[in-house]
Amino acid sequence: MTRVGIVGVGRGATVHALAFRLVDGFEVRAICARTPLSLKRAVMTLGIADVSTDWRSFVRRDDLDVISIATPTALHHPIAMAALVAGKHVLVEKPLALTSAECHELADAAASSGAAAVTCFTTRWSPERAKVRQLVRDGVIGDPYWVRLALSNGYWHPTRAEESVWMYDRDQSGGYLTGLVADDIDFVCSLFGPPAQVCADIRTSVPMRLLPDGSPVAITGDDTFALLMRLQNGALAVLTASVVGIHTSGAVFDAFGSNGSITGRLTSTGLQRGTINDDRLHPTKVEDRALRSRREIPAGTSAAPIRAMALMLEDWQPTLTGMAAPNPIPTMRDGLIAQAVLEAAQSSAAGAGWVNVKI
Repeated sequence: MTRVGIVGVGRGATVHALAFRLVDGFEVRAICARTPLSLKRAVMTLGIADVSTDWRSFVRRDDLDVISIATPTALHHPIAMAALVAGKHVLVEKPLALTSAECHELADAAASSGAAAVTCFTTRWSPERAKVRQLVRDGVIGDPYWVRLALSNGYWHPTRAEESVWMYDRDQSGGYLTGLVADDIDFVCSLFGPPAQVCADIRTSVPMRLLPDGSPVAITGDDTFALLMRLQNGALAVLTASVVGIHTSGAVFDAFGSNGSITGRLTSTGLQRGTINDDRLHPTKVEDRALRSRREIPAGTSAAPIRAMALMLEDWQPTLTGMAAPNPIPTMRDGLIAQAVLEAAQSSAAGAGWVNVKI
């Protein structure tokens, strides 16, 4: 049995713990959070009595094999470094860290430690994106020419309920889209190759919010993002995202190449594909991959991310004993690539134009 300790009980309690419980061979043994109140709530939700508010001693515990990190982004680097030094396998929520320098350190530490380390780009395991990956592997695109991924939602629209205050602070979170678009950058680069240059604009459309008690919160994190990315193989990728689109939700994807096209909404029935041997685009069926445990996924708004993370854990599990994973696992180097693109995008948005991506 692989013994798991979770640091951070926001997403750690609502996604990580529940995903681990869906996969045979993992046991969530203990949780750690910054405040006793957060721990009390998590204990009531998860029924885990082994708790701590000291992550430094927590990651060194002899009775934990895996440290799963779901804290505010600013804490990812110190906690993950300490866990790797302690000889633990490590999962870190995306974005991997606040800076590419921190990501470099984590990627190097993971490589030298021999531990199984993963950046939680779990949307790779959503049914629609997994289907796109299969089609690309099957050669539908061939040599890529152009890729587009457009994401929209209303999370930060002024009419929506507020989120955790730390998320509005760029110094703690890196910006909302740092986490959200990091998944899309990883998805595109993992399919079509590494980035070379970036040109971008990044906006904070809603600069202020009022909390329920009437106190104002200045928003320094971004909510709208447009990115052009030149890949090393010559393809052009266009990524856009906004979380101030009331009544909007979802993603649209296009990939055109020498052999064919994949296009449509990333839904169970929205994708189409066609090759040079077809007379037109054809609807593409998206299948849901079943969990090996056949356990029921908890209902609610977190059902999709719980399912995606559980599938990632199934594929990651063999690497804990030195075996090969059946599907590509997002490494800390993948986390570094995404962060390097985001930093280049920040420089570009500040007026630098096209910026080389330094990995």
